Amino acid sequence: MSKKILVIEDETETRNIFLRCLAFESFDAMGAQDGTTGISMATQHRPDLVVCDIMMPDIDGYEVLTALRSQPITRTIPFIFLTAKVTMAELRKGMGLGADDYLTKPCTVEQFLEAIAARLTRQEALKRDYAQAAQLHAAQRQDSQPAAPQVLSIFPDCPKLAAVFEFIEAHYQQPIHLSDVAQAAGYSPAYLTNLSQSYTGRTIKSWIIERRMFQARQLLKETAQSIHKIAEMSGYSDAGYFTRQFRQLHGITPKKWRGESGRSVNNINYQASIIKTGNNGNKTEPSMKESY
Repeated sequence: MSKKILVIEDETETRNIFLRCLAFESFDAMGAQDGTTGISMATQHRPDLVVCDIMMPDIDGYEVLTALRSQPITRTIPFIFLTAKVTMAELRKGMGLGADDYLTKPCTVEQFLEAIAARLTRQEALKRDYAQAAQLHAAQRQDSQPAAPQVLSIFPDCPKLAAVFEFIEAHYQQPIHLSDVAQAAGYSPAYLTNLSQSYTGRTIKSWIIERRMFQARQLLKETAQSIHKIAEMSGYSDAGYFTRQFRQLHGITPKKWRGESGRSVNNINYQASIIKTGNNGNKTEPSMKESY
């Protein structure tokens, strides 16, 4: 099946040239004469890629991109800006909104087609990588013990971010960055940041830290591993940084937290042993004082 390309360009001659060369290369080419029409066509036809001029009479290209990135059915479509000139500030603005590339007018047909081919190839590679990662993660989950319910419950039930949380769950013990998570989920880093803030009120970095700290607390409570080893097993190569971050979030060091957690557990076990055996080791009923 041929790829659908939407060209949003208010200059009729330029738009028609692009559409003709796309049709010649066997693409399913569609054209829109303004931004409003372009948004409508993208929503209806869900093209594989959008090429959009920045300066247009009704709404500009930035508004078109913002509208497409705000809709679930269009937010991952590769988007190439077309502009007569671009400053560094404009470039940063577009990339921050989730643009994938820029083409400067006038451009040759070869440059136009090469930019489209590069973005389509990149999009296919991302889809393959994510599918392979999902399959590998599923296989690992089947071969290992099911994840504890507490691990799953630290992440909110948010379908739009499900792939993000699955990736964090699979990789939190390794070095992991926002760009890694965004690539796996098929989003731009800037868009993913906005998405996470909108739906959870937190950044992706804070969710990675949350997962690592959950692991650290479990290990501190249930094992006698050293702080250095726990840091490593929780995704931190620097035990000092781990300790500082733990103290910042919990108000005490990992060592102190372990001690307080251990006293709490020992106190519970001690009370249970009193109820079961009494002070002399013989089974007895607890007194009112002991029960209290």
